[in-house]
Amino acid sequence: MLLVEDEPLVRLTQVDILREAEFWVVEAQDADEAFELLKTRPDISAVLTDVDMPGSIDGFEFARLVRQGWPEVGVLVISGKTGPGPGDMPPNAAFLHKPILPDDLVAALTKVMKAAEGGVSQGT
Repeated sequence: MLLVEDEPLVRLTQVDILREAEFWVVEAQDADEAFELLKTRPDISAVLTDVDMPGSIDGFEFARLVRQGWPEVGVLVISGKTGPGPGDMPPNAAFLHKPILPDDLVAALTKVMKAAEGGVSQGT
């Protein structure tokens, strides 16, 4: 799975949680780096992205572009500052507000991965 988070300490904590749950994790600090990884790593099955990140697009736009280019990849968007508005979230993606309990993060990622595999509608 691909974790997109610009805050190093937050990213480190999330990586620890995910690896403890036996997820294989690749890290990116912004959408540009994440897109490069998606283009070269067909083994990525899910993306976890924060809404606020540096660069020209936010996590919502990144999630929509991932869904368009890689429909088989599960998408989970998280934020401690803002929630999704109408049209912000792509189909089969999920949103969680920070702070997030480790078990809830793992459960949400597992759910979006299964939804992407099966084409099941997720909602927010």
